[in-house]
Order: sequence, then C-alpha cells, then structure tokens
Amino acid sequence: MATRNDATVLAFEKKLVPSDGYLYGTTWDERYTAKATPLKLNKKSVRGTISNRLKPAVQNDPLKLNAEVEKPNLQKVDACALGEHQDTLRLSFTLKVLGGIDKPSASNGPIFNERFPVAALAYVEQTGFTELAKRYAINIANGRYLWRNRVGAEKIEVVVNTGDGQPLVFDGKQFSLRDFNADSSALQSLADQIAVALSGKLPYLLITVNAYVLIGNAQEVYPSEELVLDKGKGDKSKILYAVNEVAALHSQKIGNALRTIDTWYPSFTDVQIGPIAIEPYGSVTNLGKAFRNPKEKADFYTLFDRFALGEKLADINQEHYVMAVLVRGGVFGQSGKD
Repeated sequence: MATRNDATVLAFEKKLVPSDGYLYGTTWDERYTAKATPLKLNKKSVRGTISNRLKPAVQNDPLKLNAEVEKPNLQKVDACALGEHQDTLRLSFTLKVLGGIDKPSASNGPIFNERFPVAALAYVEQTGFTELAKRYAINIANGRYLWRNRVGAEKIEVVVNTGDGQPLVFDGKQFSLRDFNADSSALQSLADQIAVALSGKLPYLLITVNAYVLIGNAQEVYPSEELVLDKGKGDKSKILYAVNEVAALHSQKIGNALRTIDTWYPSFTDVQIGPIAIEPYGSVTNLGKAFRNPKEKADFYTLFDRFALGEKLADINQEHYVMAVLVRGGVFGQSGKD
C-alpha cells in the first residue's frame, strides 16, 4: 500500500500500569499474617580493593602495581537485608490493565486516524488479546519482576488478587523464564481477565500481586539502584531506591519484566537468550544490542506503518509484536519532512 503514515504527532498511553514494588520482611510460615515489616535501607562504609583493569605500564611494573593496589578504595553504599529472624521477602505491587488500544492519546494524521482504528479493532476481534494476555499472566506467575531476588530462592509463591474475591496462587519456580508454554486453570483465569481488560470490555482491571520468596534468615535483598548523574565528592557510590523509607523496586523495572515477552525477533532461535522486553528496536542494554534491526525490516516502525494503514503483515506474530509495543506505550510520531 503506497499511502504514507501521515501522523507526525502520535502517542499511545501504556495499557499495563504497574506501581512501585514495596519490599517487606517476614517468615515463610507466617507469610499470610500481618507480621511483615517494611524493609529499610542501611548505610555501609566499606574498604574495597583496586580491581579495575590497569594500564599496561602499571601491569608490567611490580612496584607500580603494588603501589596501585595498596591504595584504599573507600566507599559508602546502601544495602538492604531481611531481619535476623526473617527468612522471607515479600514484594507487593499493583498492576492496572487498561483498554482503548484503538485510540491514540495524540494523533494529527487524518489518514492514520481513519485507518488505524479499523486495523486495531480487527486484531482485537481476531485474537481477543489472548496470546499477549497469557504471556503477561505467565510473567506475573513466574516472578520475573523479582529480578536478582529470584536467584537462589528456595521457594517462590505468587498470590494474585483481581478483585473477584478469590486469590490465585502460583508456584513461581514451576514456570520457565524462557518460554510461554505453561498452562493451568489459575493461569487461564488470570490471562482471561487481562485479555478482557485489554480488549476494552472492562473499564480497567486492577491486579494486586504479593510475591513471597524464601531466601534465608538475614539474607541480603535487592531494591532498585538509583541512577545518580551528578554525584558530589564523598557521596555514596551506590544509592538504592526507597519510598517513604521503605525499600522498593521502580515501577519501570517491574514493567520491563512484565513486557519481557518478545520471542518473535528474527534471531530468537539462534542467540539462546530467551525472551526480550518489548521495545521498538528490540534493545537489550546489558548486551549492547538491538535485536530488531530496521535493515531486516523487523523493527516496530517498519511493521507499524504497514499494519496501521491496513496492510497484511507476514504472520500473526508480527501483529502480536506491534500491538505489544502499543500496550507498552510511547511517542511514535515522525518528521513531516521527506
């Protein structure tokens, strides 16, 4: 289709809206009681060693090397841990699921505004958002949003309440982080409710999530680390995130985990890294790589411009990806210049 996407101003509000995640300490046997206590950040002053890669002139001179490693590496850092008699971390957050995927929050393209709602509603009619909803539900059930707190856990239990009075309970260790093949009645119930909300048949769905992680008495836990761009001399070298003095995970970090559902990128079967987060260019920052290169015509903008104007994409998985980016939300306008 030769018609060009004429929207130079284009934005979509995100449809999965997580809160910050709050960290509490408790015991496994009493995890459902009110005895959980908010975890606080602790300040530490430590003396580390020089361990960074040195210049060849220093590496090859024993005297210079000794002089370098003898320098104290003094640091002030934040830390967080369970209490002496606590063996279980509780992470609590809420997730709001919204509909209205066919309605951009801002758009100035007459052709786009005419054709995109037709394409979006056709997708909703065809799929009912069942595939995306199942993947989001699995990421809730498997505790992917625990990030480093998930590593080395003896037990992980996720309790989900969708407001219907019957909590759904999942064994987080029974779900793989590398595929979305799991199935159960509880998982299907959660996925169905998410799909109904994304499809716009509900005004919204509010999900409450409590994840319990058995890690051992007094063990260290890992809130989000703050990015400090302008550190003054003598400030802490590691600053952790807290809200009203309660250790917490950023909502962005939880959202990134929930949208880690992209197994449709071209090199998925070759690179063996598993699902990546839904991003317009398939960016994975810790690997320094974009897995959806425009040269391969697999990036969001290439596919979206065709999909939004009514073209048929190569397969349904490309449509799943395009709609998942819109669920993520963002500003997708383009320059009006040729």
